[in-house]
Amino acid sequence: MVQVNSEKHVLITGGAGFLGSLLSGHLLRLGYSVTVVDDLLYGGESLLAYFSHPRFHFVKANVCEPRTIRTAIDPQMPVPEAILHLAGIVGFPACQAVGRHVAWRYNVEAAERVFDQAIELGVKRFIFASTYSNYATSRKDDPATEESSLNPQSLYAETMVGVEKFLIAQSDSPCAPLVFRMAHLYGLSPRPRFDLIVNQFIWEAYSKRDLLIYQRGYSRSFMHVRDAVRGFILGLQSEEKNVRGQIFNLGSPTGNLSKDKIVEVILKRLPETTVRYKDLTFGGDMRDFHVSYKKIREILGFETHFTIEDGVREVLNALRTGIIDDPKDQRYRNAKFIVS
Repeated sequence: MVQVNSEKHVLITGGAGFLGSLLSGHLLRLGYSVTVVDDLLYGGESLLAYFSHPRFHFVKANVCEPRTIRTAIDPQMPVPEAILHLAGIVGFPACQAVGRHVAWRYNVEAAERVFDQAIELGVKRFIFASTYSNYATSRKDDPATEESSLNPQSLYAETMVGVEKFLIAQSDSPCAPLVFRMAHLYGLSPRPRFDLIVNQFIWEAYSKRDLLIYQRGYSRSFMHVRDAVRGFILGLQSEEKNVRGQIFNLGSPTGNLSKDKIVEVILKRLPETTVRYKDLTFGGDMRDFHVSYKKIREILGFETHFTIEDGVREVLNALRTGIIDDPKDQRYRNAKFIVS
C-alpha cells in the first residue's frame, strides 16, 4: 500500500463498527488523519486504541441529522478528501427488527444527507459500502456481475439498492461516488461480531460442539474483513477516472463457497462437532449466489490475501485464549439473532 503524508484526511461514518474500526487503524498507520462519526449503537470500545493518536478525531453523532458531517470536521484538520460511508442498519435481521420506515431513514435518507454535505464541504470522493445481496440468485456457471439484474430479497438489500441508485445518479457531481458490493465478511476486528455466518458457525461449534445448518447446499460469497479494508483503501487511492460512478463487486471467486464447505473447514479443527441440517424457508434472505470479481481485478488490480482457513484459525484462537470472554453478548451482534 502506498504511504501518504499527514495532510490526507478521511472521514468514516460508522467507524466504530466491524469494518470501520479496523479500517480506521489501517488508515492511521498509512499516515492519514481520520475522523470517525458514529452514534455508538454497539459501543465504542473498538476505538479506544486510537484516542491518543494525534491524527484521530471522534464525534458521537447520528448521521441522519441534517448537519452532522459539517459540524464534525475539526477546524484544525483539512477538509476530508473522501468520506467512507459505512454507517447504517446493517443486515437483514437488524433491518427487519426496526421496520421499513426506520431502515429507510437510517440507510437511504442518511446516505443522501451525508453525500449532500460532502459536496458542500468540497469532498472529492464518496465510497459506499453496499452488498452482493442486491443480486438475484445466480449460478456457479453464470456468476453475478456488476451488470446483472438486481433482485433484493430483504429489506436491507432494498435500502442498499436505494442508496446505489441515488449515488450513481450523482456520477457527474464534484464528489465522485464509488460503490462496493461487498461479500459477506468474517474474521476479527476491534469490534468483533458473532452474527456473521462464518464467525457464528465457529462460535457454535466451539461452545456447543453442535451446529444446526439451514439452507444446506446454498452458496454465498465470503471475504475476510482485512481484505475488505484493503479494498476500501484501494478505492481511496485509485485514480479518479477508474472509480468515478463505478460499482465494483468486492471479494474474490475463491470466496464463493457453500455452507457445507465452511462446515468442512471448521470440522478439521473441531472434529468432535455434531452437524445437523434442517430445511427452513423464512422470509427475506433466501440467498444462493456465485459472484464475479473480474471487474475489480482487471480495473483496480484487487486480489484477496486471506482464506476461510485463516478466518477459522484466528477466530477459534481468540475463543480458546479467552480474549473474547462472552461471544454471546449482545454487543457482538447487530441483531438479537441470525438464522444459519
